[in-house]
Amino acid sequence: MIKNISVIEGDGIGPEVIRQAIKVLNSIARKYGHNFHYQNVLAGSKAIEKFGNPMPEKTIDSCLKSDAVLFGCIGDPKHDHNSRGMRPEDGLLKLRKRMNLYCNIRPIVIFPILDKSPIKKEFLHEVDFIIYRELTSGIYFGKKGRCKNGEKAYDYCIYSKKEIEKIGEMAFKAALSRKRKVTLVDKANVLETSRLWREVIQKISMDYTDVNLDFLYIDNAAMQIIMNPKKFDIILTDNMFGDILSDESSVLTSSLGLLPSASIGNYKSMFEPVHGSYPQAKGKNIANPLGCILSVSMMLEYFGMHKEKNLLEEAVRNSIEEKICTPDIVNSKLSSTTEEVGNYIEKYIINQ
Repeated sequence: MIKNISVIEGDGIGPEVIRQAIKVLNSIARKYGHNFHYQNVLAGSKAIEKFGNPMPEKTIDSCLKSDAVLFGCIGDPKHDHNSRGMRPEDGLLKLRKRMNLYCNIRPIVIFPILDKSPIKKEFLHEVDFIIYRELTSGIYFGKKGRCKNGEKAYDYCIYSKKEIEKIGEMAFKAALSRKRKVTLVDKANVLETSRLWREVIQKISMDYTDVNLDFLYIDNAAMQIIMNPKKFDIILTDNMFGDILSDESSVLTSSLGLLPSASIGNYKSMFEPVHGSYPQAKGKNIANPLGCILSVSMMLEYFGMHKEKNLLEEAVRNSIEEKICTPDIVNSKLSSTTEEVGNYIEKYIINQ
């Protein structure tokens, strides 16, 4: 099979983790006779410096023409105080909108052998849930600004029924192949947009009578993820709440560096680790590449390469069991480098 993949390394540790993800993809290609063609394009801080734009049209064009996008991470402290629209993160929002990446999928899976989570192990037994986050609307994309004197600011949060229906259908379909439970997280006691979410999702649920639907306010959901995380199967929520809850959920897994994600669009999709650019670790060869490598696993599933996906995930589990891991998840005296983790997984795939 031939697939064209746009690659955005991004900023900070992005190039380092992407390098290992590509290494693993190439080992899959060798093992199964695929051809993956990569188009490297710029975004984020590097694009600002070269083009004066965090997301150049050339990059967007490449992403729209490819079969999928593999994304590292963007963000650089030196641009934190730039004028609005010139921060690296603004480029990512622009790409999501142009590619219509309306659904972000973030699986939260526990590796029992790891013990770096601050949560007691008895609370983590059999935790396995997925967050479905709406990605192209809500407060992040609503009209925003300040009054002339600068003493007042506003951010509009707007949702349409169609936007909610699209991701709602995806969440219910996913629940059918899992534990058949969807939890809608909102703030319907305060927000009108949340009330609309409830109306639309309740209507969709009538077509999925085998799926149990329940509701949690965002504050309660944040507590339950820590106190009783195994109660969840599919968490469905809006853009901002999903952003917050998925990062909170990372404490269950022992490290933010373990979390992959897929951003699904109508025709194209993007795959990226959840972690940020982590500039403090840039160039030190200590960044955890597993979130990026597991994002590749989600890409393989998207391509319909199920055997390949299963082997890759087996390799990741084996690396963790053998403690071939970066210092964020094992004792630093026993830890491996970013490159050593990638090399181990590459070798495991080729030798199976």
